Amino acid sequence: MSLGIGIVSFAHGHVGLYAREIAKMDDAKVVASWDDDIERGRKQAAAFGCAFESDLDALLARADVQAVMIASETSKHAAHAVAAARAGKHILLQKPMAMNLQECDEIIAAVKKAGVRFSMAWQMRCDPQNEWMREKVKAGTLGKITMVRRRHGLPTQAWGEAFVNSWHVKPELNIGMFFDDASHAADWLQWTFGKPESVTAEISTVLNPKVPDDNGVAVYRYANGMIAALECSFTCLGAEESTFICGEKGNIVQKYGDAPSANLEAASRTGPGLRYLEAGQKAWTAVDIPTPAQHSERIGGVAKPAVAFLSGKGPAIATAEEGRTAVEMVLAAYASAREGRRVSLSR
Repeated sequence: MSLGIGIVSFAHGHVGLYAREIAKMDDAKVVASWDDDIERGRKQAAAFGCAFESDLDALLARADVQAVMIASETSKHAAHAVAAARAGKHILLQKPMAMNLQECDEIIAAVKKAGVRFSMAWQMRCDPQNEWMREKVKAGTLGKITMVRRRHGLPTQAWGEAFVNSWHVKPELNIGMFFDDASHAADWLQWTFGKPESVTAEISTVLNPKVPDDNGVAVYRYANGMIAALECSFTCLGAEESTFICGEKGNIVQKYGDAPSANLEAASRTGPGLRYLEAGQKAWTAVDIPTPAQHSERIGGVAKPAVAFLSGKGPAIATAEEGRTAVEMVLAAYASAREGRRVSLSR
């Protein structure tokens, strides 16, 4: 039986990449959609060949919709996810999970009460290179991990007025760019290394006051002493190294892991996208996992594991509780930057 999927808002562009990949599948289909922006909704529904419902309740009442992909503005996630859960629909939710921890808890409670499947849509968890790095860490190949750095960015200043006027940069809808996109790297940290115990951060707006929080660094401390630096610049035109993992028995370096680095011409790339060095070796070993030609391929990579999970045939990409932790990690970084102190995270 093919899984019938409904789209709840086209506000976040990632959902279009998921829909494009789902259109290639035999076991799932986007059958209907809704958007509170009627013009945008009708246009996107026509582009993806699905029905358009002008009323959210009508979409959620459709018998041919068993699951929904929620891609609305962050401030609307809680209301839409709770409504979907109450309607008995399985849920794939765009990041960040919600605007605050109370809203995250409302989603978790609704999902548990309804007994529906829920997953966050984190593309970093669906990337083969990230999966390989995590396996190395979990297997203990690198020994005790001492230092980690993850850089993540976007060149938003090059996107023009359309982005400057978008919902992504409106604090009441999304808090700020660091909250919107550093959440990816925060989730990668908790997925790979677990939840940190505290954070110290600096977050600032450098280029355009209409695009808040365009640069930030959060330093997370773990209970075992490991330090992880999360670096996010949304003023980044190009880059190479994305990840550095330092362990007592080996190191890992990943290049081209985000949009500014992956979207550069392949001919300009220097060296492999992923390599490691173990104790006793005198040269790096390249890992034969190719870097995508465009970062959009990584985003589209969410579709296959998401469909498997929503169909009951695979694990969640990330649970609701993990979605909450990512929000907590980024909000704690904001608190640290605002108050000039180290902020502890709940255990």
